Amino acid sequence: MAEVKSDIEIARAANKKQIQEIGQKIGIPTEHLLPYGHDKAKISAEFIKSVKGNKDGKLILVTAINPTPAGEGKTTTTVGLGDGLNRIGKKAIVCIREASLGPNFGVKGGAAGGGYAQVVPMEDMNLHFTGDFHAITTAHNLLSALIDNHIYWGNELGIDTRRVVWRRVMDMNDRALREMICSLGGVANGFPREGGFDITVASEVMAILCLSTDLKDLEKRLGDIIVAYRRDKSPVYARDLKADGAMAVLLKDAMQPNLVQTLENNPAFVHGGPFANIAHGCNSVVATTTALKLADYVVTEAGFGADLGAEKFFDIKCRKAGLKPAAAVIVATVRAMKMNGGVKKEDLGKENIEAVKKGCANLGRHIENIRQFGVPAVVAINHFYSDTDAEIQAMKDYVASMGEEAILCKHWAKGSAGIEELANKVVALAESGASQFAPLYPDAMPLFEKINTIVQRIYRGSEAIADKSVRDQLHAWEQAGYGNLPVCMAKTQYSFSTDPNLRGAPTGHTVPVREVRLSAGAGFVVIICGEVMTMPGLPKAPSSEKIFLNEAGQIEGLF
Repeated sequence: MAEVKSDIEIARAANKKQIQEIGQKIGIPTEHLLPYGHDKAKISAEFIKSVKGNKDGKLILVTAINPTPAGEGKTTTTVGLGDGLNRIGKKAIVCIREASLGPNFGVKGGAAGGGYAQVVPMEDMNLHFTGDFHAITTAHNLLSALIDNHIYWGNELGIDTRRVVWRRVMDMNDRALREMICSLGGVANGFPREGGFDITVASEVMAILCLSTDLKDLEKRLGDIIVAYRRDKSPVYARDLKADGAMAVLLKDAMQPNLVQTLENNPAFVHGGPFANIAHGCNSVVATTTALKLADYVVTEAGFGADLGAEKFFDIKCRKAGLKPAAAVIVATVRAMKMNGGVKKEDLGKENIEAVKKGCANLGRHIENIRQFGVPAVVAINHFYSDTDAEIQAMKDYVASMGEEAILCKHWAKGSAGIEELANKVVALAESGASQFAPLYPDAMPLFEKINTIVQRIYRGSEAIADKSVRDQLHAWEQAGYGNLPVCMAKTQYSFSTDPNLRGAPTGHTVPVREVRLSAGAGFVVIICGEVMTMPGLPKAPSSEKIFLNEAGQIEGLF
């Protein structure tokens, strides 16, 4: 076997084109691109407005089974499929999320794809990129500063300092900041109170940026953020602090989608980055809707497994933006089937057909769940060198028994040439008109019923359980007019349950709801289940230990 290059070596050797040339391929004039160097640019709001009357292309969702430490390659498949569709003569644009610095330096790594199915510039995308996350962090923390400043200068709004619900954020995994006391140090520093940090990707500002249609909508949503409550439990909004205007100013450039390219010089929009385990897990609405006006096919992804990312894509993003997906791709690997079948990571290289068959229950559950939304699906088997023909056939046979098709994809090693069969199948599904998309639950359903609907129909649990205080809080929000909002489940990505070690396709488990948070600006209610954290921690040996600059000034160790 030939020497396998690392993702960063492949990305570094890319034959990139000037970003203006990539823009021209999809009809974006040079004057409507704001370049960040030679290989990335922001798309102007004027251009986005000018194409709103164009006909929509077809939207393809790439989702996956529950992630395992073996890696599934969802972004790699998204990028590969975009290249594959262009290869067979379709005009296709890839839409993915931006990478968070937290997992980059932690355990998960980057978010630009891999092998010969990558988006470049990979190093920039996985680090500071065009500064969008920094703008979101700053806008969020401006609001935090204004809250404490208002309390310091007399608290005219009557904020109950015990009921400030707006936390601070940073784009890094730092468990030490989860719970803290702020404003210590005497009279000059204000009134001490409990606070804490979430990671930037869990910020409501991130969700607002990703769900807003334009700057005007952005500013309105920012104003709708509930930051605290008074003693009579009436809400205090960001607009009451006159924060919305300045926050929108900080986010003006961040609202514009970023244009980059794949290794095969096809266009990719990379914009927004909420995590799917603690937020809604989809790239921005403005990037997706703009891409649909410029291409025959738009390939997008939703984070983690279909139980989280796809459910939120359908129930939150598509519902709010009026999107109608034409088809879905469920990414799975032989290695992940073996892990779900009980094989340890160190033994994944050995053939084990029985473990593959056993682990396929997880894949089967996701196939059934996608069907519940009325979207036709195909399974993409992301190929690894260690996969044997018998293992691959076992997966194909299982998927066939479910009435669907599984296609072996070799885009990681061969780029678009390795994914043509999947591209043709996706076109056939999308053109068939078979999609009868509908969200899982109606707007009018009570909030706790929405939670239970997801628990029972998607997670296959028996019920959601919650303390009376949580149920009372949900009821109070319903009384205040927020009962029609969708729910955003914050839960471990590794299992259908809230136990990350319970792999496969468990049934009958209960899902404990620990806390609920109202994101009135974003337009959903966050339901925090089990032990999931909105500020992750670093592992014992973080990825950052292997990241450095070599003697040529190039980045090493970044995936």
